[in-house]
Amino acid sequence: MAEVFDVVVIGSGPGGYVAAIRAGQLGLKTALIEKDKKLGGTCLHRGCIPTKSLLYTAELYSHILHAAEFGIDLSNPTINWAQAQKHKQKVVDKGAAGIDFLMKKNKVTVIKGHGRISGKGKVEVTLNEGGGKQVLETKNILLAMGSIPKSLPNVPVDHKRVMNSDSILEIQTVPKSIIVLGAGAVGTEFASVFAHVGSQTTIVEFLPNLLPIEDLDASKELEKQFKRLRKIEVLTGTKVEKVETHAKGVKVTVNTGTETQVLEAEILLSAVGRSPVTNDAGLDKTNIQLDRGFIKVDANQRTSEPNVFAIGDITPYPMLAHVASAQGIVAVEFMAGKNPPPINYDLVPSATYCYPEVASVGLTEKKAKERGHDVKVGVFPFSAITKATISDEGIGMVKVVSDKKYDEVLGIHLVGPHATELLAEACIALKLETTTEEIARTMHAHPTLSEIVKEAAEATLGHAIHI
Repeated sequence: MAEVFDVVVIGSGPGGYVAAIRAGQLGLKTALIEKDKKLGGTCLHRGCIPTKSLLYTAELYSHILHAAEFGIDLSNPTINWAQAQKHKQKVVDKGAAGIDFLMKKNKVTVIKGHGRISGKGKVEVTLNEGGGKQVLETKNILLAMGSIPKSLPNVPVDHKRVMNSDSILEIQTVPKSIIVLGAGAVGTEFASVFAHVGSQTTIVEFLPNLLPIEDLDASKELEKQFKRLRKIEVLTGTKVEKVETHAKGVKVTVNTGTETQVLEAEILLSAVGRSPVTNDAGLDKTNIQLDRGFIKVDANQRTSEPNVFAIGDITPYPMLAHVASAQGIVAVEFMAGKNPPPINYDLVPSATYCYPEVASVGLTEKKAKERGHDVKVGVFPFSAITKATISDEGIGMVKVVSDKKYDEVLGIHLVGPHATELLAEACIALKLETTTEEIARTMHAHPTLSEIVKEAAEATLGHAIHI
């Protein structure tokens, strides 16, 4: 008899491989299909991890340039971009090897090839080696194919002068100048990388603010720090009309709403979002329903096709690695007969690793008001936190959004040093439906950056101590 799996997962990104691990833990006979040479998906190979490696190198270099201010004399430090790329690849390779180990540990069958639904309970794989085909029989199918960079019709990506977030990771030299189109997480992070290592950097964003999904005060604070601290030129509310490439660079014609400008740089990075990968997945052989190209799912990640589930960037939820992982766990626990709690998408943490970092969880002030809350807010600056002063990083702020009637914390928004790490306290606080008073009366160690969360809570209550 043919081997029958309990679940076949298509895609090994942070949604797919985490789902496969959890399925193995639950005793489900599991297969994981991946078309790339190595497991890990976009996050590990072309997204989160390599980007953060380059960000760390760039930020470290920037701090070293100012080491004399802290009593460390260094002569003429320079950026070794080739070595930075080697370190990035070392981190990625270690992560991929770790996933291989976890697959073996959890008895997951790994098949390298392109997987697609070929019928009820059947997945056909075009194998990477030899190009032959293999058909798997399974009780459940979990789609986790992820996403690819989106591009605009008038901004053709040639991966030479006009790059996307995939090809920019492989750039061999630091450009003297770069224009970044799009001010979401990807755009602001790469702007930070290249501004740190000496590139003349310009950000162009169609919407009115950087990081448009963040709280307005956080977006404004980042823009202020980008301009003041990093000397990045920021053009918001600006539309790209034309892109022309030539031997030495690129010319970009933009309209700011009041005038037309021509910007020039060596490189243009297109960072205008991502598109779900649902083509050639066999969806035509199912009753799966799409919503603007994304696969509709219920609270247990079930699609409209029985025993077919979908997670991650192919679903209409935030395109974040931790969302995909959480969805994958919900899906396989449901398959195993558990009753997993549904994901509360109001509590999805957002983390952007530009400098200064931006991180948030919960509702923005605008969204809280739209939902009918009588809102009170408190803002506290990092400049009043001694630990931030020690490292000369007294930049940015924290904003607490809470409900005036019940004092429940609705959202916490940070811009500043290590904001993405400080966010963990906020995530737990909102998960436990804490009040501003409870945070304000929670003792925080001194001196630490985390004191800023307590101080912001006190500011919300009207009695901040250190300002």
